[in-house]
Amino acid sequence: MLRKWDDLPDFMRIDEVRPYWEVLNRKRGQLAIKRAFDVAMATVLLIILAIPMIVIAILIKLDSNGPVFYRQKRVTSYGKIFRIHKFRTMVADADKKGASVTVENDNRITKIGSKIRKLRLDELPQLIDVLNGDMSFVGTRPEVVKYVRRYKSEYLATLLLPAGITSEASIRFRDEDRLLNNADDVDEVYVKQVLPEKMRWNLGAINRFGLMGELLTIIKTALMVL
Repeated sequence: MLRKWDDLPDFMRIDEVRPYWEVLNRKRGQLAIKRAFDVAMATVLLIILAIPMIVIAILIKLDSNGPVFYRQKRVTSYGKIFRIHKFRTMVADADKKGASVTVENDNRITKIGSKIRKLRLDELPQLIDVLNGDMSFVGTRPEVVKYVRRYKSEYLATLLLPAGITSEASIRFRDEDRLLNNADDVDEVYVKQVLPEKMRWNLGAINRFGLMGELLTIIKTALMVL
């Protein structure tokens, strides 16, 4: 999973990223186990959740016009751009009708979408992205391209690993939409105030990387949803 230093993209081969790469380079064995866990768990969950996911897909189609999946471009390891799989919880073409992040009581959210979001069920299709290798169960949440372009140099260290379905930052900022609710410029407030705090947790997670820590994050996420 982790490339050799000389094989990193030029934009990542910088002094600010090097310490984080060295931490992960010492834990290649754990990274291999992490990937094996991702593949095995995603396969099992897709089989178990196939019928519930079909039901959710039908409800989405009955509730509003548009596709079942939301396929926005996101950024994962080494700057690769991929189209994330999420159940659509907003009106069609929501990206063209507002900010790339969601605020509380966003009028773009559909009736069934609000219920799906509360239970985090919109994230279930990301199991497909885990199998594809674009995501992992635990890791920095994949940002949209325009936000990654505004990353500080140190933030690029989060691209050493695949993006994640959940993370410590995701848990602590689960009410992010409320924080942005009163912002005049949602994108600017997100980049200048919210993103730096999230990155503090994401970078800390790289420094503390370990399989037990990742398992704890998964458990905490499950308890949060419950």
